Amino acid sequence: MLGIHDYWLFVAAGIVLNLTPGQDTFYILGRSIAQGARIGVASAFGIGAGALVHTALAAAGLSAILAASATAFVVVKLAGAAYLVYLGVRMMLADTAGELAAAPGDSAASAWIAFRDGVVTNVLNPKVALFFLALMPQFIEPASDTKVLAFVALGLTFITTGTIWCLVLALAAGRVRRLCASHPQRLTLLSRAAGALLIGLGLRLAVSRA
Repeated sequence: MLGIHDYWLFVAAGIVLNLTPGQDTFYILGRSIAQGARIGVASAFGIGAGALVHTALAAAGLSAILAASATAFVVVKLAGAAYLVYLGVRMMLADTAGELAAAPGDSAASAWIAFRDGVVTNVLNPKVALFFLALMPQFIEPASDTKVLAFVALGLTFITTGTIWCLVLALAAGRVRRLCASHPQRLTLLSRAAGALLIGLGLRLAVSRA
């Protein structure tokens, strides 16, 4: 179908990779713990939407630019790292200003912001683009006349399994927050820890070599 071979092997590989903790995993956990399950779910869908962008770029061959150009890779990587640090700082300061207590993330506006942040953090992660270029072609016949559709089909498959796992993480982390709801000091610590986690992720991405 569409020149795709060993489809179920791809599904299995995708699930294993989704279960492996990475930037998206810690981002969703951080947002869910800091602001609740609803914000975590919105973040998870944002990550999925960002992966859709990577799928489209891979299908169009544009992601190959990142693989071929060291400068483009570094620019995108540093932009993504800076955005993660920005989100982490903002999260750490939000509780200090009393924002979390006043607006625990139940509004539609807060959910939209979390969704947008999820999209941006995923799109600005060049490793995701390189992953799509490295993995998906292995399951597409070189002589296929429907390579673009094959990229899209495999990308949607990976995004579906990944989004399911991200939603599980968001709901589980949101439950941890609810258990601490009656202890404001614990919520403050959790929020600051989540912010520090995002800052750490941003710095790690910035100094990574690949």
